[in-house]
Amino acid sequence: MHYSPEKRTALGGLRVLDLSRFIAGPLCCQILGDMGAEVIKVERPGGEDARRHRPFYRDNSIYTMVFNRNKLGVTLNTRHIGATGILEALVARSDVVVENYRPGTLEKMGLSFDRMHEINPRVILVSISGFGQHGRNSKRALFDAVAQAESGLMSVTGSPQGEPMMVGTFIADYVAAFHGAMGAMTALLARTITGLGQHVDVACVDALFSTMGTYASAYAMLGKVPGRSGNRDQITVPANVFKTRDDRIYIHAGTNPLFRRLAAVMGRPDLVDDERFSNQERRLANIDLIEGLVEGWTSSLSREEVAAALSTAGVPFAKVATLAEAVESEQIEDREMLVNIDHPLAGRITVPGIPIKLSDTPGNVRKAPPLPGEDNDRVYGDLLGMTSDEVADMCKSGLI
Repeated sequence: MHYSPEKRTALGGLRVLDLSRFIAGPLCCQILGDMGAEVIKVERPGGEDARRHRPFYRDNSIYTMVFNRNKLGVTLNTRHIGATGILEALVARSDVVVENYRPGTLEKMGLSFDRMHEINPRVILVSISGFGQHGRNSKRALFDAVAQAESGLMSVTGSPQGEPMMVGTFIADYVAAFHGAMGAMTALLARTITGLGQHVDVACVDALFSTMGTYASAYAMLGKVPGRSGNRDQITVPANVFKTRDDRIYIHAGTNPLFRRLAAVMGRPDLVDDERFSNQERRLANIDLIEGLVEGWTSSLSREEVAAALSTAGVPFAKVATLAEAVESEQIEDREMLVNIDHPLAGRITVPGIPIKLSDTPGNVRKAPPLPGEDNDRVYGDLLGMTSDEVADMCKSGLI
């Protein structure tokens, strides 16, 4: 689907200054931009490092495409003596500023939150960092895998006999981005009451640790340490990935009503009355046995045959899709989770859709990720009131 930019949006009229790089900060800003905010992405002359990250499509980084749509692009050498005045002018005209520098960097630039608040009392600063703005580890550098290891997530991921394992995507960055966007929206709502902005502090480790749910609380209160369980559910049985004749399928039939449905579709209604499987605790105690019986059934059928039988019976399941199958699935198409947009160099590109569906003020994908400095004239000229000669001089001096 090709989104129309004319749709009424939720955040129209808000301006976001994006001083961030890589994933967490840029994605946070993109979420706000998808909902209608005007986002100004600031990067150094020539473009941020992420523009050189693979994979590439027609010599353009897909990495940059995925996290930077719906933004205006300007360049600024923040180490240049003239950069502070430019940044302050942009802060004065912004509602939200997002940054993911290491804590202390903004202060060295002369742009602490206190200074921002002097310039613009209504501005909201969202700081996304590895370990947060305070704490013993606040100055440590972090990449996604560090957060996965530090948060405890890696210790509970993988097979019981295997080593701790990373999740197969940059989950810490994504979760931190979501929290950053939610923090910005919460602060914007609070501003309607107080009239003042505030500092939103999001740490990648905090954000990922919050996903540990019952694991962390169970350890804190009971001293219970969960082991790695692979694809098994730790509470209900059977709930696992099972082999079929030609592939794999995930089945979740751990509750008593669902187990009765599964037993019926397997042609084994007798299993419901078997004392070894009559409730969740007993099935957990005999997990290898019941999973063996389920896989004995699934392995005799194709994945499509198992899926059809489970669908008819109302048993939750999922084909273990390859990436190609997921991308090409009817569900992704129906939910518009991949959309096309025209890029100034790469032509028609495909980027992720918007997972938040608003009925009255939907988000939209209206602008391709900007080229470095693509909107210098528009932002420095129209927004900050500089002449074309002043913009040209800034370019010659290496400021932009």
